[in-house]
Amino acid sequence: MFALLLPTLSAAGLAQNSSSSSSSAKPARRPPAPADSEIDSGTVNSGLYRNRSLAFTCRIPEGWVLRTDEMNARHEDDSPTAEKPARPAPTPGSGCPQSCGKVLLAAFSRPPEARGEDVNASLVIAAEPVAAYPGLKEAAQYFGPLTEVAKAQGFAPDEDPYELTVGSKVLVRGDFHKNVGSRVMRQSTLAMLARGYAVSITVIAGTEDEVDQLIDGLDFEPVKATKQPRQ
Repeated sequence: MFALLLPTLSAAGLAQNSSSSSSSAKPARRPPAPADSEIDSGTVNSGLYRNRSLAFTCRIPEGWVLRTDEMNARHEDDSPTAEKPARPAPTPGSGCPQSCGKVLLAAFSRPPEARGEDVNASLVIAAEPVAAYPGLKEAAQYFGPLTEVAKAQGFAPDEDPYELTVGSKVLVRGDFHKNVGSRVMRQSTLAMLARGYAVSITVIAGTEDEVDQLIDGLDFEPVKATKQPRQ
């Protein structure tokens, strides 16, 4: 699971009996489909990330640094940094190695070697097969293990996860914060199940307004109406 408390790629595990969550999100109406097709990695053009298989776009702020390849590189797996998304380990026996997930987009307000007084804001979108999480049936369950990892890294949840409508899509959102010296690091993760994958969209910034501005750059395409056969 890709809980964004700073990115090092590793799959998130969901305990088999971890079927409950403090979220008020509505249960899924049907079990998620198996991940029988590869999710499109997406493309970036003129500051806009587009993923056609998941039918959404995400605006990347001007001047931000793309680090998707580095996030997916094996040598980055065990090199934590101060402002990376945190993720639980794969569930034992799930058959999912550390590399079974994939970062679709990783963008940062500055490169890691550039020091700054403010929080290095980031936007990370990741996908993992639902099969890596035994018992995962709805997006709200993602926040059980995510919250545990967040607390272990010094983050505190702002409130219970809740549903959020973005364009034509309803996702589940969880908000966290952490004091880092004189600064406050804020993280919000949006989660959904799609095409047999657990998809997380995580943003980190120094203020709630900055977090909301990054989320406002996300949009899901309208669902196309199915043509009815003529009578």
